[in-house]
Amino acid sequence: MAEKTVSKHLINLEKHFGLTQPVLQKAGKIFHELDQIEYDLGLIEMDETTARKNSWWPVVSLIGGNSPTKYNFISQYLGLSLQSPAVHTATHKFTVLQYTPQTHQVTLPGTALDVDSRLPFYQISNRLEQSLKGEGGKINGYLELKTLNSDKLKGKLFIDTPAFTTAYHSPAQLLLTQYVLDISDLSFIFTDLFEADEPVSEELIASLVAHQDSNKLIYIIDRLGMSLDAVKTNEVINAWQKKLAQLGLDSGEFVVLSDADSNQNFGGLAMIEQRLANVENDRSYRVLHSLEKSIRAIDELIMPTVQTALQQWKERANATTLIIMGFIVSLILFAEITMGFLDLLLDPIIGPLTILGIAAILIPTHLFISKVHAKFIIKQLNADQKQLNLMESLSALFEKSLSFWRILLPVTDPVGNNRKTRAKLAQLIEKNKELIQSLNDGFSHIDEEESTFYSKL
Repeated sequence: MAEKTVSKHLINLEKHFGLTQPVLQKAGKIFHELDQIEYDLGLIEMDETTARKNSWWPVVSLIGGNSPTKYNFISQYLGLSLQSPAVHTATHKFTVLQYTPQTHQVTLPGTALDVDSRLPFYQISNRLEQSLKGEGGKINGYLELKTLNSDKLKGKLFIDTPAFTTAYHSPAQLLLTQYVLDISDLSFIFTDLFEADEPVSEELIASLVAHQDSNKLIYIIDRLGMSLDAVKTNEVINAWQKKLAQLGLDSGEFVVLSDADSNQNFGGLAMIEQRLANVENDRSYRVLHSLEKSIRAIDELIMPTVQTALQQWKERANATTLIIMGFIVSLILFAEITMGFLDLLLDPIIGPLTILGIAAILIPTHLFISKVHAKFIIKQLNADQKQLNLMESLSALFEKSLSFWRILLPVTDPVGNNRKTRAKLAQLIEKNKELIQSLNDGFSHIDEEESTFYSKL
């Protein structure tokens, strides 16, 4: 097999994030080993990498209603004024906030996000177009990138989402909101979302329910203007827990922002700062989780999908060839009735030559039929690839499995679907687990005396 070069994208990721997070640098090596396997299978091209599947930036999303609560929070936290609250309405775009050393704010169109593999929303226009015909070309109407000079943004990205209520939301907005929740390491859900006159979209509630056990959802309750002690704060949280439980949201953290936070390092702001300080670690776990999913997907999703396609292709091609053979047999029977053709087949010279002649016709015919059916299967696999949101080329693995002998023999396993490949994948999974353990070790230290004690048990 040809040696795959390390993707330029992966090299840049290792350089940028490896300086601050050695675990990600080691993860980059595993990504390249996975890339080599996928390249050998024909799933990716020479300079592609599976590391493109997720943003390596720590991502913090903010979802709220029409009130200025979310705007005030972002402005206060970043120490900047993003825009006038008067124009911060339900119709604003999904806005990615990124740090810049420049002192002036710059706003870039959605295409800046769509084409940059280092940032969230990479190639999101393709996903929009696949799900909602015609929406992929409207990417600038849905997204924008703002660069801001705030130290709070160093090393992380904020995604400010439009207000999401039943009164105003579109299928594209729903898809993008679900995508944001998927890629976020931390999501601040402002409870003014549930206080609007219009009820919250059922689709959004379902998306929140799907993520509520991920430890990424933090509900922000705005009580600024009120000075709450610990007892009253707990009462507010309990009331909201009961209210959201009725919607199926029965887990997640709650933060109450009150005037107490402006006077001392107490309550909400301290907890928010703590979670934001830890978001890089959340990102590292997310990237490693994505890596494991990519490894397992080869054996659990990609191979079965292509194998099913090969079986379908083989059945169609064989059925068509059998129909043609049936026609030939009918001609032979007709020839036997009219001129004793079977006697010619028993002739020691004419018989073998006749059989070779029939084979010379059937084999090329079967090859031609197989290639015709393969074109339909390839079209189907390309559609499946988009539907499954895979970067891997399922049709390329399928075509790689169409060698001469594989067409003639009853083989339906894709190329590389063997013990050797599975052993390599198992090794990568073990390496990935070791990186997760090393991350865990950074948060739990057992001194020598405790280690000696437990080793004797």
